[in-house]
Amino acid sequence: MRPYESDEKQISLPLRLRQAIAKLGADIAVARRKRSLTIGMMAERIGVHKNTYLKIEKGDPSVSFGIYAMALLFLGYPMHSRLSPSCRDDTGLLLDADHLPKRIRPPKEPKHYEAHDRRLSR
Repeated sequence: MRPYESDEKQISLPLRLRQAIAKLGADIAVARRKRSLTIGMMAERIGVHKNTYLKIEKGDPSVSFGIYAMALLFLGYPMHSRLSPSCRDDTGLLLDADHLPKRIRPPKEPKHYEAHDRRLSR
């Protein structure tokens, strides 16, 4: 990766999102230090290179979401407790669940009846 690519990705993200990712990385760094774990130990345990783990602690948005999730899981944070406030669907909660269909299907194509076609061709 070129040095400037990461900067371009951060610029394209909204400020609040960049701040949230940076805070998540800083929180992971504090949690690691509280547990007396080295960067190498964390990287090995979550299955990434040291440089990738350092990007996590810096809050680099180019790191895969799954890698952040593995770091949180290893540190003992269940994913639902750390991420659920950001995944709340207020609009969806307003919808009445009783009136929602159980399945969503695409509209059916109109059927052409062969018998009807045969009668017209006679």
